Amino acid sequence: MSEFKHVPVMFNECMDGLNLKGDGIYFDGTLGGGGHSRGILERTSPNGKLIATDVDSYAIGRATERLKEFDGRYTIVKDNFKNFLKIKEELGIDGFDGILLDLGVSSFQLDDRARGFSYMAENELLDMRMSKDNPLSAERVVNEYSQEQLKRILIEYGEERFASTIASNIIREREKLPIKTTGELIKIIEKSIPKKLQKDGHPAKRTFQAIRIEVNGELDGLYQTVIDMTRSLKPGGRIAILTFHSLEDRIVKQAFKELETDCVCDKRLPVCVCGKKKEINLITKHPTVASEEELKINGRAKSAKLRVAEKI
Repeated sequence: MSEFKHVPVMFNECMDGLNLKGDGIYFDGTLGGGGHSRGILERTSPNGKLIATDVDSYAIGRATERLKEFDGRYTIVKDNFKNFLKIKEELGIDGFDGILLDLGVSSFQLDDRARGFSYMAENELLDMRMSKDNPLSAERVVNEYSQEQLKRILIEYGEERFASTIASNIIREREKLPIKTTGELIKIIEKSIPKKLQKDGHPAKRTFQAIRIEVNGELDGLYQTVIDMTRSLKPGGRIAILTFHSLEDRIVKQAFKELETDCVCDKRLPVCVCGKKKEINLITKHPTVASEEELKINGRAKSAKLRVAEKI
């Protein structure tokens, strides 16, 4: 196991966005290293409460150690944040004053060579599971998915223009020997993309993103979860969501748009018959991005976007 490292992205912006109250009840759906959770607990001392979830046992262990001085004020649940409504019901919570989601992969997950998330190291085993309980790994996706399935996820989740060639080359190479490591996959990707077009970041970035999203089901149910979470806020409560690629951000934007929309009746009707009511005010009309100062010390914040909404 690599050394534990955790740098919360856009920390101050998230804390400010939540508009924390001293006696509030908060939900951190992506506990990770506990950086954002610790910030919430520090800023709501001594009466604030926190519920946090994560699927990674290692993350929970380290975050618990980081938060130990706040014992009695927080509850950590080993579960996917998409099971939010079930968790809320089981804990008997009527409503939250704030909800935070950081949808990025934690720094320590990227840096842990045993996890196989990174395209920057070539000797990692293909894994990419955020939870070891997940039966689907990157190795299974690469070696068991059909060419059409591989092409589909590379297009849908990676927006990879060379998806067809990459998928075809993966099939060709795995017929010789199973593809086991990140390095083996990277070589296939590099061979599939013309050299002159390998200038916009690492050539494997989009493929690795697509496979990781598929392995962890990152986009499955995200839209409805954002809707459910927002509707579980108390009036004046806020939801802050950090995204790290355009697919996530688009889903969050669409969910907020649905919640912000008032009556959708034909304007020629004398009265509203649809019953649709505006449920939120957008605190961020446009997503907030990391400052130049943060980017100098935390390059992983480069693609981050923060959207915040307040329940009416």
